[in-house]
Amino acid sequence: MTIAALEALTFGLGRLAEAARSAGHRLSLLTRDRAVYRHELAQLPPGAVDIVDVDTTDETATADALAALPELRGLINSTDTWSVMGADLAARLGLPGPDPASVRLLRDKHRVRNVLHEHGLSRGRALALVPEAPDTGAAAAEVLREVGLPAVLKDSSGTSSRNVWLVREEHELHTTLAEAAQQPFTGRLFAEPYLAGPVYSAETLSWAGSTRLLGVLSRQLSPAPAVREEAAAFPVALPGPEHHTIQDWVARVLKTAGHDSGFAHVEFVLTRNGPELVEINRRIGGALVGESLCRALDTNVYDAMVDTALGRRPALLDAHDHQGDGPATGFVLLYPDRPGTLTGWTGLERLADFPGAPEWYPTATPGDRVEHLTDQRGCTGIVLAEAATAELALHRALSAAGSVRPVVATDGTG
Repeated sequence: MTIAALEALTFGLGRLAEAARSAGHRLSLLTRDRAVYRHELAQLPPGAVDIVDVDTTDETATADALAALPELRGLINSTDTWSVMGADLAARLGLPGPDPASVRLLRDKHRVRNVLHEHGLSRGRALALVPEAPDTGAAAAEVLREVGLPAVLKDSSGTSSRNVWLVREEHELHTTLAEAAQQPFTGRLFAEPYLAGPVYSAETLSWAGSTRLLGVLSRQLSPAPAVREEAAAFPVALPGPEHHTIQDWVARVLKTAGHDSGFAHVEFVLTRNGPELVEINRRIGGALVGESLCRALDTNVYDAMVDTALGRRPALLDAHDHQGDGPATGFVLLYPDRPGTLTGWTGLERLADFPGAPEWYPTATPGDRVEHLTDQRGCTGIVLAEAATAELALHRALSAAGSVRPVVATDGTG
């Protein structure tokens, strides 16, 4: 019997293959570029995952590839980009899966913001925009009138912090709108109120409308204007009342937004008035969030992903609270200081000298061209470290990562 994954996150494929095997299934990965998973595949024994090379942007070709798999029992879709197609294909093939209409809602950050606002779960509304360069006057006037400044402008279906702008002044608003008019969008441009406070994400698991908060991840962003993710740690130790507030809030947010099964990675700002949503991703967190969950909860959380794909209640929902049984983790994303061709890294050989058993997870390969330094596309690798608390783990990861430098060549120089 087979469980298929329609693409996957960069890391976690090994954990997912193990979970499928534990459930008595083979894991088949459908991908248009197996090089994305080179690090994970290199760690696995030959044949641990069946790889099907197919253009996963072509729904018909993907459906045909799925139909050809032996005894297909479930379809896993752990990415944002393929979430709508995955829901449609699961319904088309009669497999367990989420309501495609709810997935379409969650992929539209503009719609989610306004649905939550209507239910009293977001203090501001989202405003759809049509940027027109060089004349940005009409759109700017709308933002000033309906949203105010500071504001955040972003792609309603964007990923990896692409096409996200923080605008504080009116002259920046005009510049941003002109720039946005030249960018390709997955969805559409919209504006929403800026939220002041540190950013976190709630890592959750749901089934039949019941949600469990697995823990809270801290998130360190770069200074504006390049709001890219730089570091994270899990699980954050929150005071009891604050933990319960977030647990109740995130359950209400997910229920209102129509997410009733599977993992969710819910980004929020902890403002002086409590949590405020940034966005909902109906998947396990990216980068090394899945690995952090497995370590802190002392279990393979990807078992729950397989359970959900098979249409059964995840055992993880009913397990005792593992938090504290395993180590906390911190991880740091490494970006080069300029665009160019990656030639390698210096300092990797010194990672073992640092506390916390630092580990290296490359996201790029020497020879790759690195062009986008303002979002996660510019990340070349991640350093992860462990400790007894998320705070200490992050300190260790930052210390170790400080010894590693991506080296890029520009015009033949490194």
